[in-house]
Amino acid sequence: MSTTPQSGPVALVTGANKGIGLETVRRLVEAGHRVYLGARSKQRGLAAAEAVVAQFLELDVTCDASVRRAVAFVEQADGHLDVLVNNAGITGPVRDPHDYTADDMTEVLLTNVVGYVRLIHAFLPLLEKSDAPRIVNVGSGLGSFGLFHDMDRIESRAGTPLYAASKAAINMLTARLARLLPHIRINVADPGMTATDLSGGEGHAVHDGTDAILTFALGAPGGPSGTFADRDGALPW
Repeated sequence: MSTTPQSGPVALVTGANKGIGLETVRRLVEAGHRVYLGARSKQRGLAAAEAVVAQFLELDVTCDASVRRAVAFVEQADGHLDVLVNNAGITGPVRDPHDYTADDMTEVLLTNVVGYVRLIHAFLPLLEKSDAPRIVNVGSGLGSFGLFHDMDRIESRAGTPLYAASKAAINMLTARLARLLPHIRINVADPGMTATDLSGGEGHAVHDGTDAILTFALGAPGGPSGTFADRDGALPW
């Protein structure tokens, strides 16, 4: 099993065995955090954690029992959590709009929205033991109504209604929770079009896609909360 340094803030990144999640873990470790790399696959998760000197944490965001076990492990090992990065997500099917079904939508929401809520609910007691707790919800410009209506933006033309709807839900969830939990910095980070499996390898480098996540995760205490941004700055909801 991989090991982590024995000091520094404690972070958890979900869906982190590859892509944006893995790069986020790598950069948080580089910044001095002790990082739990959350992933469903033990084999892939252990290999990824070994590569970036993080601690693998077996975690399925769609499963209550899995999340409870993860919380118990972090609580016993550290007693608190400083940073939660909700990154696990799926695109769902992309096809003719006549062919979308309720089951398609349910599958996307269970991971992309319900999974975020499950993690926040479960880890909130440990986050509230931190001196500077942060939650970074990985979102997307595809969930922005403002960008959808800007015909100069690619977000206005992408045909991904299920994924986009799930990310729009994350925007409102984040804004409301930030107002209700003012003692926690809660923000949405948009990686933009990033070259990962989700984008079919198109877009900017994975490092660039994690810039907004790291800005929120590493920001000074008392920084912004209830905001939505990419690496270039604030985005319209």
